[in-house]
Amino acid sequence: MENKVKIKKSKISIDSKEHAKENNLKLNPDSKIREAILTALAKNEVQHGKPYCPCRAITGVEKEDEKIVCPCIYHFAEVKEMGHCKCKLFFASDA
Repeated sequence: MENKVKIKKSKISIDSKEHAKENNLKLNPDSKIREAILTALAKNEVQHGKPYCPCRAITGVEKEDEKIVCPCIYHFAEVKEMGHCKCKLFFASDA
C-alpha cells in the first residue's frame, strides 16, 4: 500500500500545483504541513477511491462525499474568508 500512496501523492501534488496556478492560489509554503496533507489525500484515495479532504468526515453518502474531494467545493470561499482552505493546502496568492 505504501507504494500506491507514493504514486497517488505524486499525481495529487502535480494536480494541486496546477489547480493553484490556474486559480491564482498557492500551496502551503510550509513543506512539512503541505507534505502531510498530500500524504493524507493520497491515503484517502487508496483507501476510499478518491482524494477526500483529510479535514472533513467521509459520510459514505456519495452525493455528499463528492463535495469533499480535493479541491473541495468549499475551498474558494474559505480562501477568500480566511486566506487558506480548512486543511491549509491552498492559500491566497497574496498570503
